[in-house]
Amino acid sequence: MFRPLLRTRGFIVLILLVFLSTRVAAQDVFVKSQAVDLAVIAEMEKQQVVGVAIGIIRNSKVVYTKGYGLANLRTRTPVTSDTIFNWASNSKPLFAIAAMQLVQNGQLDLDKTIRTYIPSLPDHLKRITTRQLLCHQSGIPHYTNGEVIPSGKKFSPREELDPLNCLHRFVMSPLMFVPGSKTEYSSYAYVLLTAVVQAAGKKPIDQQLLIRIVKPIGLKTFQLDMPFKRQRSWATAFKIKNGIPEEVPDYAHFWKHGAGGYKSNVTDFARFAAAVANMELIDAKTTIRMWTPQTTSDGASSTYGLGVVVSSSGQSLKISHNGSQDETRTRMVVYPNQKHGIVVMCNTQGCNPGRISTAIYAAMSKR
Repeated sequence: MFRPLLRTRGFIVLILLVFLSTRVAAQDVFVKSQAVDLAVIAEMEKQQVVGVAIGIIRNSKVVYTKGYGLANLRTRTPVTSDTIFNWASNSKPLFAIAAMQLVQNGQLDLDKTIRTYIPSLPDHLKRITTRQLLCHQSGIPHYTNGEVIPSGKKFSPREELDPLNCLHRFVMSPLMFVPGSKTEYSSYAYVLLTAVVQAAGKKPIDQQLLIRIVKPIGLKTFQLDMPFKRQRSWATAFKIKNGIPEEVPDYAHFWKHGAGGYKSNVTDFARFAAAVANMELIDAKTTIRMWTPQTTSDGASSTYGLGVVVSSSGQSLKISHNGSQDETRTRMVVYPNQKHGIVVMCNTQGCNPGRISTAIYAAMSKR
């Protein structure tokens, strides 16, 4: 069933050549599966990656999903299309969609201060707008690039299912710059964005996501990354030390909510990417607003739209986002005007999923 263990640059990786979970749509004529498989395997060997799952979008549909390598080394459990990975920061584009749905419905104003929706916020946050949260211009620190000061309050994991109760972790942190004057990535800003979306939408955040995103596009495994063991179909995380993979202890990221608190299999991740590219969740006018690169108050350009990285324009328009946590590395890249895209999910620290998506595109372009 399996090819023997393959040694590459001192790293041992089990390459699953047959009986991998593969889903190929009947209409698929573009995906060159063997070339794609070889390209992914080659990148796994180069990067010393234990397990990878990919999804390919062509003609606006998810046409190919597949797993490679191992989800768990001890049990020799293979990665399949059903293996669950953290989305990490690819939760951010999803929450940008949730915010823009409210903008489209007139429930949220991008340029009103966030205290309009959460009056209890401390004074130093009063000038921040939802737009600035979305495009990383809020001045709120990321995890280590500025001083992070908690409120001193304590909440249980159950209480932190409410994103408003997660703000205690950073809400007293001083801003690093005047909101709107600079672009600097912040995950804490997206924890706050989650609370804003919940308040503006006037329903618990899980209900909003279920009604407006999960059910409409048919996500089956999308869920919060909660703290429990023996999770079904879960990808174990690894780091590479001296060429040998070592397990990384799992950490429950649920409290991050829209900053990086969600997980699913690659099929759902690809389905969401296709929905972004196809404008299934917000209308064309709202999508254009989301995909417009934002500028700072002094006119400086940025690569960020509202929740996504924006590259090029016209037919070459590229919408993307990466995710990075101890348990995972992920990438979503779509070319909406060309109706194609790729998603990648890895379970190994140090993996560069962008190199994998690039290798897949190269493999599909070969004659």
